[in-house]
Amino acid sequence: MKEKTILVVEDNPDHLELTLLTLQENGIRNQIAVAHDGVEALDYLFGEGKHAGRDTTQQPEVVLLDLKLPKLTGLEVLQRVRADARTAFVPVVMLTSSSEEEDIIASYKNGANSFVRKPVDFGEFTDKLRQVKVYWLLVNESRPPR
Repeated sequence: MKEKTILVVEDNPDHLELTLLTLQENGIRNQIAVAHDGVEALDYLFGEGKHAGRDTTQQPEVVLLDLKLPKLTGLEVLQRVRADARTAFVPVVMLTSSSEEEDIIASYKNGANSFVRKPVDFGEFTDKLRQVKVYWLLVNESRPPR
């Protein structure tokens, strides 16, 4: 069985470090791919750019996608993910510091599977990521590979 990969799309180095540390401290043994902007995320998912040649039949088990990204926003990435048959069913969790109602609505309208606000408090953040891990990696039945 192939290792379940998590794609973390985050441009803020401090938030990325906190996310990776939290995943590691919560026993995540999965392979973690990182993209620092929207273009890099799409390159990873579609096997282009520096990820040319990546086997795109093996998609992440879940994408943790920041909303506010350079080059392409999280919503633009989400739209492209949902529009392509290779990634249309990949679970996407919007992991963002935004609590704006219009961001929540736009995320779900564009096909997000979940919207999780990043708390400022480290303990709360750790707890939320632990819950995301439990649900998306252990409880949820993912789409079988094609």
